[in-house]
Amino acid sequence: MTKDEAVKQLKMLARSRAFGHHVGSDRLVAAALDALLADVDTPSLPLLAGLGRREEPEAPGLFDQVMEELGFVFEPPADPTATKLAVAYWLAEQIADGSLDPATGAVMIWTESAMELGYPAELRPIVTCAIQLDDWNEDWTISQEEITSDVVRAVHELLRNRSSSASRR
Repeated sequence: MTKDEAVKQLKMLARSRAFGHHVGSDRLVAAALDALLADVDTPSLPLLAGLGRREEPEAPGLFDQVMEELGFVFEPPADPTATKLAVAYWLAEQIADGSLDPATGAVMIWTESAMELGYPAELRPIVTCAIQLDDWNEDWTISQEEITSDVVRAVHELLRNRSSSASRR
């Protein structure tokens, strides 16, 4: 694992925690060990990477320290609607960069964001794919792989539209 990949993994775990997902202490310790082996250097990283099972309750606090030392403190938007949309974009980014399986990510966008936001137009293509994947059977003329490719295309379109909307502001 490269230094950039290790830092990316730490940031991904930090965002996941900020969005309210459970991230086990064992994953925090493992990510710290990966980062340490990839030459990431912060004062608290060796402490986190060296925690034993009995010390795992200390992991979340040490992880937060590591993230502060790296200069990465992520606060989700205060508005619940904006937070749900931010989760959808975060999941889409993971699908786009290959760190999240497209089928799994599409279902997560559907259930964790779109459903609670009343199915906003920008998420509908991904939700349509998620529903198709959920309902799919061998009798269909379209394969799961084709639907998964549609997810990836829809995610790229979502992210492209967000970038062009942000640049027009």
